[in-house]
Amino acid sequence: MALSVGEGAAGGGGGGGSRLRRQLESGSYAAEEYVKQLSQQSDGDRDLQEHRQRIQALSEETAQSLKRNVYQNYRQFIETAREISYLESEMYQLSHILTEQKGIMEAVTQALLQQASAADRDDPALGGARRAAADPHTNPFLALSAKDNAASDEGRQRTLTTLLEKVEGCRDLLPESPGKYLVYNGDLVEYDADHMVQVQRVHAFLMNDCLLVAAWLPNRRGAYRYDALYPLDGLAVVNVKDNPPMKDMFKLLMFPESRIFQAENAKIKKEWLEVLEETKRNRVLSEKRRLEQEAPVRAPPPSPPEATNPFEEEDEEEATPEEEVVDLSLEWIQELPEDLDVCIAQRDFEGAVDLLDKLNEYLGDKPVTQPVRELRTKVDERVRQLTDVLVFELSPDRSLRGGPRATRRAVSQLIRLGQSTKACELFLRNREAAVHTAIRQLRIEGATLLYIHKLCHVFFTSLLETAREFETDFAGNSGCYSAFVVWARSAMRMFVDAFSKQVFDSKESLSTAAECVKVAKEHCKQLSEIGLDLTFIIHTLLVKDIKGALQSYKDIIMEATKHRNSEEMWRRMNLMTPEALGKLREEMKSCGVTNFDQYTGDDCWVNLSYTVVAFTKQTMTFLEEALKLYFPELHMVLLESLVEIILVAIQHVDYSLRCEQDPEKKAFIRQNASFLHEIVLPVVEKRFEEGVGKPAKQLQDLRNTSKPPLYVYEQ
Repeated sequence: MALSVGEGAAGGGGGGGSRLRRQLESGSYAAEEYVKQLSQQSDGDRDLQEHRQRIQALSEETAQSLKRNVYQNYRQFIETAREISYLESEMYQLSHILTEQKGIMEAVTQALLQQASAADRDDPALGGARRAAADPHTNPFLALSAKDNAASDEGRQRTLTTLLEKVEGCRDLLPESPGKYLVYNGDLVEYDADHMVQVQRVHAFLMNDCLLVAAWLPNRRGAYRYDALYPLDGLAVVNVKDNPPMKDMFKLLMFPESRIFQAENAKIKKEWLEVLEETKRNRVLSEKRRLEQEAPVRAPPPSPPEATNPFEEEDEEEATPEEEVVDLSLEWIQELPEDLDVCIAQRDFEGAVDLLDKLNEYLGDKPVTQPVRELRTKVDERVRQLTDVLVFELSPDRSLRGGPRATRRAVSQLIRLGQSTKACELFLRNREAAVHTAIRQLRIEGATLLYIHKLCHVFFTSLLETAREFETDFAGNSGCYSAFVVWARSAMRMFVDAFSKQVFDSKESLSTAAECVKVAKEHCKQLSEIGLDLTFIIHTLLVKDIKGALQSYKDIIMEATKHRNSEEMWRRMNLMTPEALGKLREEMKSCGVTNFDQYTGDDCWVNLSYTVVAFTKQTMTFLEEALKLYFPELHMVLLESLVEIILVAIQHVDYSLRCEQDPEKKAFIRQNASFLHEIVLPVVEKRFEEGVGKPAKQLQDLRNTSKPPLYVYEQ
C-alpha cells in the first residue's frame, strides 16, 4: 500500500525511482538474484553507493507514507468509536422512551378497566352480561387474544408452581398468592465481586415482585437449592462493561451487599437487563395504581379550622421545602460516562481523572437527589474500572523496565482518586519485584568480591532511586513513609540473603568476608543522602553469619597452633637468604611489631621459634580482619576469640618450661615467652583499643596473670 505513494525517489530521478519501485513490487522479485545482477552491471563502488541511496530514499518515503496512513486510520478509528458510543447512548434513550410509552398505555388501559368495573357496580345486569361475554369458557365467539391472555395467566401460574417445586427450601419463604407469576428465568454464573473468580452456578427466577436465586445441586440434575430472595423494591441493576475475559456480566445491588452474575452470551445479558428494568417499572406502576384505588375508600382527614395566623403560610412552606433541582442536562455531564469509557480505553488516565475532578467540583455544593445518585452509580462503576486498570499497570506481572519513574503516572492518578494507601502498597510491591529480578539476573562470577561489588551497586542504586521516587510521588502523604521504612527493611533482608549465600555459605576466607562486608557498609552509607540510615539493619541481619565466621576462623587458628605445638623442637629460625629475612621484617612491621630487629641474629638467623613467629602473624591477621567486621554486637565474640587463641600459645610455652631439662633450650623458651608477653600482647591490646575505641580489660588481665608462670623458672 505504501509503495504506491509518490512517483520518484529522492536522488534517483522520477523514471529511475518508478522503475525501481516496480521492480521491488513485482511478484517475481528475489533479493539474491537482484543483488547479483546489480553487482554484475555496476562499474564500481560509486554506482553501488548511488543505488543504495536510491533504495534508502525509497525506504524512507515508504516509511513516511505508512506513518501518515496509520495516523489517518487511527484518527478515523477514534472518531468511529466516539460515534458508536453516541449511537449507543441514543439507543438506550430511545429504549427508555419506548418503555415509558408502554407503561403509559398500560396505565390508560387499566384506567379504562376501572371505569368499566365502576359502571358494572352501577348497573348489575349490564355487568353480568359483560362478564359472561368476556368468559372464554362460556363465550365461543370471544376474541382470540382475550382467550390467549387468560390461558397465558393460568400457564404462567402453573409454570411458576412447577419450577418452584424443583427448588429446595423456598416453599415456606415464598407462599403462593393469586397475583404472583413468573416473568423470566435462566442459568447464570456468579463471580466474586472483589477478586472476579467464579463462585457457583445459579438459576434465577424473576417474578413480578421479587427475584429468587437458587444454586445448582451437582448430584441432582434439574434440581436447585434456595440461596436468596430479593424484593424488587430494594434491587438495583447495573451493567458491567466487558473487560475480556470478563464479559456478558451485570451486577445486582442490594444494600448493603452486591453480587455479579455472568450470562451465557450478550443477547441473554441484554434480555436480563431489559426484563429486570421493565419488571421493576411495572411493579412501581401497579403499586401506584393500588394506592390510588385505596385512596377513595379511606375517610378524608378533617379539614383544619381556618387559620387566623398571618405567618402560617410561611411555616407550612418551611415545613415542606421543595427539593432543589440539580441541572444535569449539560452536554459534558450527559456524555461523561461515555467519555470516561473512551479515556480508559485509550489509556488516557489523566483525562479520566480530570473529568472526575470536574464532576466532583460541580456537584460539591449540590444536594444529593435521585438523578444525582443514578449518575454517581454510573460514574462509580467507571471509577472502579479505572482503578482496576491502574492497579494492573502497577502489578509485578507488567514489564519492570524503566525504573521507578515508569510507575509515576499510575501512582499519581491513584493518589488523585483518593487511593493513596493502595498506590503506596502497589508501588512498593512493584519495586520489590524489580529489585528481586535484578538480583536474580546477576551472573555469579568466579571472584566473590567482584560479584559482591555488582550486587551492592545494583541493590543500593535501586533502593536509592526508589526512595527518591517515593519522596516525589508521596510528598503530601506523610503517613506512607512508615510503609517505605518497613519495605526497605524487607528489601534489605532479601539483599542479605543473597549476600550471605555467596560470602558465608561458600566458606570464603575471613579476609574476603571482611572486604565484602566493608563494601556493603560503604554502599549503605549512600542512603544517608536522603536521610535513611539502614546500617543498624544490615548489622542486625549479618551478626549471626559474622559470629559464625569469626568462631570458625578462630577454631582454624587454634587447630593450626596446636598442630605446630605438637611438632615444636624449640630451635632458632634460619631464613637462608637476606631477602627472606627482609620480607619477615616487613611482615612483622605490618603486624605492629616495630622492634623486631632485636630478635634477629647474624647470617639470616632469627632468635625465635617458627611456632611463635607463625602464631604472631596469624593472630595479628585475625585481629585486623575481625576489626573490619566489628560492630558493637560482636564485641564479646571478638574478645573471647582473641583470649582463647592467646591462651593456646601461653599454655604451650608454660608447659614447655615445666618439662624441658636442657638449660640452653630452656633459655631459648624464656626468650620466646618474653617476646609473647612484652611485644605481642601489648601490640594486640593497642590495636584492639584503636579499632574498637575502648580498652579491653580482659586482655590486660590476661597479660598480668600470665606473667608469673612465664618467669617462674628464671631463678
